[in-house]
Amino acid sequence: MTDRGRPLYMIGVVAEMLKVHPQTLRFYEKKGLVRPSRTVGRTRMYSDEDVQALARLLHLSRDLGVNLAGVEIIVKMRRRMLDMQKQIEDLLDYVRRTGGEVPAATGSEPREALVRAASGQLRPVDVF
Repeated sequence: MTDRGRPLYMIGVVAEMLKVHPQTLRFYEKKGLVRPSRTVGRTRMYSDEDVQALARLLHLSRDLGVNLAGVEIIVKMRRRMLDMQKQIEDLLDYVRRTGGEVPAATGSEPREALVRAASGQLRPVDVF
């Protein structure tokens, strides 16, 4: 875990930092818009990344007038984009390591893909 992802703040501190009621933060967590860590005693602990995500969420709703449904879509799309960016970086790393060489196909066997994926790794992508 990076230092930015390390839990640092309790809910009351984050609520004060962002000038919202703690119940608002609980509601955002219930909606899946933020995922704070939990201590053994189940106390919510927010990292700097969590606080920044909440600040983006509040900027969308307060400053830009995006309703909660729109914020949910934007947050989920951002998460997917970050996941896809990671996959692309992994693919580029693989290509750099292997030199981008793909074995040539003979007439009897199917041509191999650049990256093999087990069928268990493939999952449908839902747009919204």
